[in-house]
Amino acid sequence: MKKIAITGNIAAGKTTVENLISNLGYKVINADDICHALLQNDQKVIKTIKKTFCNHNILDKNFQIDRQKLGETIFSNQILRKNLENIIHPLVKIQIQNFFEKNKTEDLLFVSVPLLFESNMQNMFDKTILVCANEKTRLERIIKRNNYSKEHAIQRIKSQISQDEKIKLSDFIIDNNGNINNLQQTIKKILNELS
Repeated sequence: MKKIAITGNIAAGKTTVENLISNLGYKVINADDICHALLQNDQKVIKTIKKTFCNHNILDKNFQIDRQKLGETIFSNQILRKNLENIIHPLVKIQIQNFFEKNKTEDLLFVSVPLLFESNMQNMFDKTILVCANEKTRLERIIKRNNYSKEHAIQRIKSQISQDEKIKLSDFIIDNNGNINNLQQTIKKILNELS
């Protein structure tokens, strides 16, 4: 079994790559989905976050964690971001390990981890696929997709290790500035190499 990480900076097109790989019959999980489930369903996590961020406006009108408010809070404060990561990342790692254990008969397993290098999780994987897109494209996608202001979108981009740095750390690079056909061809080529 080979464990493959899919990563890339915000709005590079990781989800599209995940879906294309999944449509080809491979098992793919997403670390962001694990995080979202923890924030929504894990009472211990919810309680810890509410306590840690009690001085910050991160709750909605029903006193539930508002992911957008939480995101805005941590992306403007390095220390708070680290606090959140210390709560969430160990639990995400456990769920990824469980996914590997449950599917150990598969030849290739894929995990999408947007903050792979930032969270120092690269050692959990045999190979890394980096999805790239130029900054102008990513900025347009974030503003359109997340309805962020240009300033907040730039802040999100700047909070991650640069693509150039990540290219040096990755085994495969997918340029996602082109069309879907090019993307599919690149993915098939990488899958052949991995098999």
